[in-house]
Amino acid sequence: MMSRYHCCATCTHFQIKKSPNGMISMCKRLGFETKTDYQFDCWVPREDIKRKMEKESENY
Repeated sequence: MMSRYHCCATCTHFQIKKSPNGMISMCKRLGFETKTDYQFDCWVPREDIKRKMEKESENY
């Protein structure tokens, strides 16, 4: 499922952790630091993103 929404920030596995050095973007599934705009094949869109994608596909 590829779309313009495909990025780590819209994935169910994405989380932000607070550290002594600031905020860290993490992938809970892979267990490492990531960036909001990275893309991986394990992407699972959040429910709100799924709805946006469905609504967008209805318009085409």
